[in-house]
Amino acid sequence: MSIVLNHTIVPAADKLAAATFFAELMGLTVSAVAGPFAPVPVNGDLTLDFDDRRRVEPGHYAFLVDDDTFDAVLGRLATWPAVEYGSGPEHGWDRQVNHLAGGRGVYVHAPDGHSYELFTAVP
Repeated sequence: MSIVLNHTIVPAADKLAAATFFAELMGLTVSAVAGPFAPVPVNGDLTLDFDDRRRVEPGHYAFLVDDDTFDAVLGRLATWPAVEYGSGPEHGWDRQVNHLAGGRGVYVHAPDGHSYELFTAVP
């Protein structure tokens, strides 16, 4: 059996708000609250469990996505002027896309300080 990441806990100031932001960004759905978690299934193997019981330490979460998903996320970001995003840490939140490894990539700054990275090709 290979190793598969099944779930991870994402610290949040408000678990429902953070889960909703991520789900709407990615075109996903927040599942029913399960104990202390607001879960967002990402795919058949991975769920992000948003949890507001601890102090938020901003993290980085990176996702390899297909072109259609990438385009959909960019479309949503275009309608969210308050959400910062950009081509990479060295460029700040420049509202641009990078073209590393022959694909496209973008970093999104979530309200809790996390960065969600989406890319279409593995560098």
